[in-house]
Amino acid sequence: MILKSKKVLVGVTGSIAAYKSCELVRSLQKKGAQVRVCMTPSAKEFVGELTFRALTEDDVLSSWKDGKTGLEHISWARWADSFVIAPASANTIAKTASGIADNFLTSVALAYGKPIVFAPAMNTKMYTSNQTRQNIDKLKKWGNIIVNPEEGELACGEEGEGKLASVEDIITAVMYSIFPKYLKNKKVLVTAGATREFFDPIRYISNASSGQMGYSLAKIAYTLGADVILVTAPTCLKKPYGVKVIDVVSAEEMYRVVIENLPEADIVIMNAAVADFKPESYSTQKLKKSKENPVVNLKPNPDILKAVGEKRKKDQIIIGFAAESENIIENARGKLKSKNLDYIIANKLDVFSKDTHRGWIIDKNGNITEIPEMDKESSAFFILEKIFKR
Repeated sequence: MILKSKKVLVGVTGSIAAYKSCELVRSLQKKGAQVRVCMTPSAKEFVGELTFRALTEDDVLSSWKDGKTGLEHISWARWADSFVIAPASANTIAKTASGIADNFLTSVALAYGKPIVFAPAMNTKMYTSNQTRQNIDKLKKWGNIIVNPEEGELACGEEGEGKLASVEDIITAVMYSIFPKYLKNKKVLVTAGATREFFDPIRYISNASSGQMGYSLAKIAYTLGADVILVTAPTCLKKPYGVKVIDVVSAEEMYRVVIENLPEADIVIMNAAVADFKPESYSTQKLKKSKENPVVNLKPNPDILKAVGEKRKKDQIIIGFAAESENIIENARGKLKSKNLDYIIANKLDVFSKDTHRGWIIDKNGNITEIPEMDKESSAFFILEKIFKR
């Protein structure tokens, strides 16, 4: 689990979105985190302390008198690896930006001494007001992490920016606040997903890749400090927080985008499952059933990985993937050499469309590191840490 043994303090403030903090707590726990909750007094008007005590099996504090010593705002601040305030109301943002410590949560914030993750949630006019924008800018200037709210219909019935960010995005920001920055100042280019090769307007040739591993690699590279571009074929996945995403469909589109962005990349991670072949011809009309068996003639697609290996700069690090059904290590080594790669991640075909991954990291010197079976986010962290930790 990606957050195993990490300690996360969740701060809940007086916002209608406070009920979503329950989902945040459970999601953090599912990723292995140990979670505590502190609340502002007004937050208890929306969600009771008992709810969070049941979820965390721990004390929930909203006032100094709730603790045993009166110094819990210090001990809890020291306990936490990450402090996330979600939802963060306009009032709490204003107080923390001004150094006001008039309740337990704001006192912890003042005593924390590290970047805090703020996930604002409020009415659009409140969020875009000069006062709130100035307060948020001040918090950013001090190194805090702001997970911008989403646009949509708000609880008050108005439309606009102010909805609490998704739990997934908030957790990514929490991970960013915790993880070491092995990839600081690095530009990382990642490909993901299964390309589609259409032979008529609605039918195409593709494969079973979900894109989950590539998205995980992009997300984890961001949390390790990289500036990430994700070039993705169609998937059903949410775009990773903090990552620039470029959507493509076919192998030819992916080839053009990758080659265009290659010169600026320090690290290239080629995880996409690119179709090796495409139809020779394309019908602008849907192909109809007929008594004769239809024949779709194929021709090769551009070999993106080979082109990257040929056009690479001297100091670039290129990482490829090899999904094999037999002779996995031998075939992966051959691909690593023929494509001019630095590393290749070899795995069996059964990792496609699964939530878990296992395989092997093979470097150009022939060294092999086994990747034990784990969820794909954890596997992505394992791979990047093994390669880039110094």
